[in-house]
Amino acid sequence: MSDVQQMRNFAGDSGYEAWLAYPAVPSGNQRDQYLQWCKYVEADTGNTTIRAALTEWKRGMQSMLGLGVLEGQESGAPRIILGTWNEGNPLITTVFDEETIRSTGPEGFAIRCSREHQCIAIGASAPVGVLYGVFHLLRLMGTLADLEELDEVIRPVNGLRMINHWDNFDGSIERGYAGRSFLYENNRFIDEPERLRDYARLMSSTGINGISINNVNVHQQETLFISKEYLSDVARIADQFRDYGIRLFLSVNFAAPMHGGDLDTADPLDPQVRQWWRAKAAELYEAIPDFGGFIVKADSENRPGPFTYGRNHADGANMLAEALEPFGGLVIWRCFVYNCKQDWRDRKTDRARAAYDHFKPLDGQFKDNVILQIKNGPMDFQVREPVSPLFGALEKTNHLIEFQITQEYTGQQRHLCYLVPQWKEILEFDTYAKGEGSPVKRVVDGSLWGNRCSGMAAVTNVGRDVNWTGHLLAQANLYGYGRLSWDPELSAEAIASEWTALTFGSNPDAARIVIAMLMDSWNIYESYTAPLGVGWMVNPEHHYGPNVDGYEYSQWGTYHFADHQGIGVDRTLNTGTGYSGQYMGLNAERYDSVESCPDELLLFFHHVPYTHVLHSGKTVIQHIYDTHFEGAEQAAELVNRWSSLKGRIADSLYDQVAERLKGQAVHAKEWRDQINTYFYRKSGIEDMQQRTIY
Repeated sequence: MSDVQQMRNFAGDSGYEAWLAYPAVPSGNQRDQYLQWCKYVEADTGNTTIRAALTEWKRGMQSMLGLGVLEGQESGAPRIILGTWNEGNPLITTVFDEETIRSTGPEGFAIRCSREHQCIAIGASAPVGVLYGVFHLLRLMGTLADLEELDEVIRPVNGLRMINHWDNFDGSIERGYAGRSFLYENNRFIDEPERLRDYARLMSSTGINGISINNVNVHQQETLFISKEYLSDVARIADQFRDYGIRLFLSVNFAAPMHGGDLDTADPLDPQVRQWWRAKAAELYEAIPDFGGFIVKADSENRPGPFTYGRNHADGANMLAEALEPFGGLVIWRCFVYNCKQDWRDRKTDRARAAYDHFKPLDGQFKDNVILQIKNGPMDFQVREPVSPLFGALEKTNHLIEFQITQEYTGQQRHLCYLVPQWKEILEFDTYAKGEGSPVKRVVDGSLWGNRCSGMAAVTNVGRDVNWTGHLLAQANLYGYGRLSWDPELSAEAIASEWTALTFGSNPDAARIVIAMLMDSWNIYESYTAPLGVGWMVNPEHHYGPNVDGYEYSQWGTYHFADHQGIGVDRTLNTGTGYSGQYMGLNAERYDSVESCPDELLLFFHHVPYTHVLHSGKTVIQHIYDTHFEGAEQAAELVNRWSSLKGRIADSLYDQVAERLKGQAVHAKEWRDQINTYFYRKSGIEDMQQRTIY
């Protein structure tokens, strides 16, 4: 018996099946309704993706209803019908009107319960739409929805909904907190098709349609992924993904032409280099006809790039885009570029400015199949930072927003931190790019500027741990990212509610507790770690645990400039780095003024005395003391809240979360004590609440 089969056998206890566990539907009216409609299914099985949809439907019905679904139809009996408009059961086009058929788009689907035709029909333009429709119907049943009023067209808002792996060929994962890679080990591809298929199922069920499978920090060994030696292994993964509507992408090293000894330069304007990439693209598409394209990190953190040759990012990206263009491939060029180092004497140089300063002047110079991938904030996935000013500023360039599902700076999946509320806040942020009413979500989906290619990308949080994410509740971030990338209008609470029901079943008391814990967790984590937008107060080696002056250049104070008089970074136009001026409209004015700057970002934009009074009425120093005490108390309370679920969910699911929450409560006290002690010593101001500061 394979390891994957063993995990499946104990899936209800391990978390391996995640939100595709399909808990049994309890007795009652909804179960009776589902049994009435779901006994029979009709589908055209000539397409591998529709076969995958049919297999998923049967799996769900067996688990949720104990029902062995029959293919075909008993005369006059209700049934499920699956098919595309142009092929399969002709009843599909009878159930739906012409306007509905035209409106589904390339990936969307229509779903309708028709009493006239005694069926629940899922129709789509393409097989992948049928698959998404099946996952949607299973999700509705898992949340006990009424099926008899179904009549809707559902299609994704974002064209590209991507996951970025940071897996290394040796099996390690950069920023991986859920075990080693399930893709590679010891510089070999792991041949474990069942687990790979289960991963593709999980991703497809949330709407993911693109996955890059290797680290953006491409080592020389991984350059071989685009060589003939490994193309068969890469193609095998692409084959698994294809059945679930997912295109495979690869991260590439900009200096790849030099690594095999083929060339002695990677200059993007050198004709030999351009020809090398054209030939490489042809090889890739011969092996993987639907290959998605390249992810590139260049001229950042010791990665090679066009700067070496006096070229700019448009030169580098367009050279690769030219090679991929005949095949419909994309170049996704990351904007995480900074080349500034600071010390305490230099308060004008600012890493936050870097992405805007590099890429805004190049707006309009990139080819149509280049997409810039921009981190959600100007720094590096902190628990609180402003939205990147590049969103809204690039009028003529395709771009994606990049989130980080893996919790590098938000507890590393040892702490509970549900990130969907943070992402929602970012997506709703008004850029003022076209005046009021220009939110990031409209920039990202391409509608604000009419971009051809657009969407979302995120660094994944999966590894070889049985439950995929290490912390069981961290699955909610993975699920939530996919759902949000499909439909940014979904609320964080609605997504949490879906995930909870699909993972733990329909117990309303358990759902209420889990949802509340998820929704509170981001603010709790922020309370005991990052005051007022400072961030970065972590150990530099592994980015985990409190170390106020330890991170990177912050031994010189360049991330918070804390001294005996005050704290914060002056990013104003008149006296600081001028970063606030990269924003548009009211945002520039709001951030530039200490009076109007939101409290939660005050120290990101301003250096103020410890006695500065916040909008809340507290001084900065008292806020720091209070939130760290309160955050530690709330982290301890999470343990108590979870303990009320003992006996209501499977013991092993309960135990793995209880262990993580207990560790979080202890660590929150460490954060509290180190941060508060540091700032007490810096400021010399006592806590007005007379609590002990160690």
